[in-house]
Amino acid sequence: MTESVRRDASPEQRVTEWDGDHARTTGAGDGEVLGVDPAELGDEDLIREMQSLHRTRLDTLRHATDSALANHLRRTAELETEYLARHPGREVDPSRLRDA
Repeated sequence: MTESVRRDASPEQRVTEWDGDHARTTGAGDGEVLGVDPAELGDEDLIREMQSLHRTRLDTLRHATDSALANHLRRTAELETEYLARHPGREVDPSRLRDA
């Protein structure tokens, strides 16, 4: 990134290729969406895809191009949104709760 980075901005706001709710086509052909639609993935495939993204997160954040990071952020958001839609009442581990 060549522009100055605001420290209070989220990664999505700092990465110029990010456009939030829409799949980006950076690096793809005309109108080609990157990745399989998460709604078309089975539960095991959805989990596997999320695990892969989380495993590569730090490396992507630290060393990838802006467009690769934007794609990583977009894909993570798509997959996690689909997971939450499928599991709205997911079990929350009590040990992960903090006192208010």
